[in-house]
Amino acid sequence: MGNVTGPVAARLAFFPPEPATYEISRAAGGRVVVSGVSGDKNLEAHVLETKGGNKIVATFWKHPFARFTLLYSHGNAADLGQMHDLFLELRAHLRVNIMSYDYSGYGASTGKPSEFNTYYDIEAVYDCLKKDYGIEQEDLILYGQSVGSGPTIHLATKLRNLRGVVIHSGILSGIRVLYPVKVTFWFDIFKNIDKIRHVDCPVLVIHGTNDEIVDWSHGKRLWELSKEKYDPLWVKGGGHCNLEAFPEYIKHLRKFLNAMEKISITGETNKQQLTQNPSNTESKQNKCLRFGLIR
Repeated sequence: MGNVTGPVAARLAFFPPEPATYEISRAAGGRVVVSGVSGDKNLEAHVLETKGGNKIVATFWKHPFARFTLLYSHGNAADLGQMHDLFLELRAHLRVNIMSYDYSGYGASTGKPSEFNTYYDIEAVYDCLKKDYGIEQEDLILYGQSVGSGPTIHLATKLRNLRGVVIHSGILSGIRVLYPVKVTFWFDIFKNIDKIRHVDCPVLVIHGTNDEIVDWSHGKRLWELSKEKYDPLWVKGGGHCNLEAFPEYIKHLRKFLNAMEKISITGETNKQQLTQNPSNTESKQNKCLRFGLIR
């Protein structure tokens, strides 16, 4: 592994699209407008201030008959302007609200991307959900894709009454993406391997068997370490960021949400009911997001 130090670890993981794929402006009355997004009457945009002093952009896609709200932390080389179509699909097929946001330094959010800034970012978004929309923990599902698994698991360890968590192509830690280390170093980032066992709600893990960026072993280990395991989705032939193209993706998410509607929030989840045989699907290809050292 060589002389890996804190400054090297700090350079891991972040590839915000440059330039950003959208802009924000203010309409009459101060309403936040996101360019390039259709005039969806059920879309509301926010600019939120974080504990780190940054101002981040968040979007709330409302479903008029939502059963849950997904707080979605996106992947590494994306911003909100690229997530529009996926959010429309998830909202329609899953019957959920979608709250998502750009990390500090991504899209039109200010500041610089860092591990702790992502934690401040997701905490600000969660506060907005509580204050502006009255969303309770038991009506909330956290969803983290790739790098987004870091802030997702961070917040999940702090909320004891969440309905569920989805980890999509998640990482064990930053260093473990690059090196097969057996111990956690102090300078590592996104130490999900140590935090996942402190998540109290059901956890669904989705990972591609051919993920060339974050090896499948990361997803398998996160699932193994979860206290409340839900039937995972191992996408046969799936890569790092093409899993949405597989028909089993939406089908399995819908199955998960249906199960979440039936369980109690009192910690009495039926583990036998949640854990079944791992699922697979066939291979398709698409563009992949990067994860690694900034060159």
